[in-house]
Amino acid sequence: MAAMATLQLESLGPFRALSDEGRKLLRQGLVLKDCAPPAPILHKGQSISGAYFVVRGRLRVYALAPDGTEATMYFIDPGETCVFALNSLFNDLRYPAWVQAEEDTTVALIPGPLFRRLFEREPSIQDVTVRALSTLVFRLMQELEEVHAYKLDQRLANLLLLHANADGELRMTQQQIAQHLGTTREVVGRLMGELVSAGAVETGRGRTLIRDAAALAGLISGA
Repeated sequence: MAAMATLQLESLGPFRALSDEGRKLLRQGLVLKDCAPPAPILHKGQSISGAYFVVRGRLRVYALAPDGTEATMYFIDPGETCVFALNSLFNDLRYPAWVQAEEDTTVALIPGPLFRRLFEREPSIQDVTVRALSTLVFRLMQELEEVHAYKLDQRLANLLLLHANADGELRMTQQQIAQHLGTTREVVGRLMGELVSAGAVETGRGRTLIRDAAALAGLISGA
């Protein structure tokens, strides 16, 4: 089954144009995962270890409004990749949304180091990456519209998940966070204290460390 799925991936989109060396590299490191609805595959704030391509089926990338309403951002069909995952991979960021399978789906994960090697060597991989990332600004504009509907504690959790690095660390003072959110340092300090008490974050001088990304995501979704 894995061999068949690998061959299916190689027959799709940019992978058809891989060199023999590129195909060899891909087969050595490719990880295939079968996904069934409705459980989330990726959640907001999750660290990203590679590039995700759909082999069969369909993935849905979505945001959650404060009242728990889901808003579809885009779909990923066979041969396509996840724009947000690429951006997270290349820029050392955490994943900014949620992903679930719309139907029984096979996803190919190309580990980060391998994808970077393919990107350096294979024009077709460079092309699909640039094309995908070029749409990111439009996706982020949609995300920003959602952010403005959040309450302040949800906006703080959203800021932490979106701007922390892959290790979960955000290098911003509470004053800088307050300026970003349009509030006061005292309000941010109070909200941050609540997150510390809940075990979601750890704070230090000029830094915040995420301890429980799922708890922050739950705050945003109202779970």
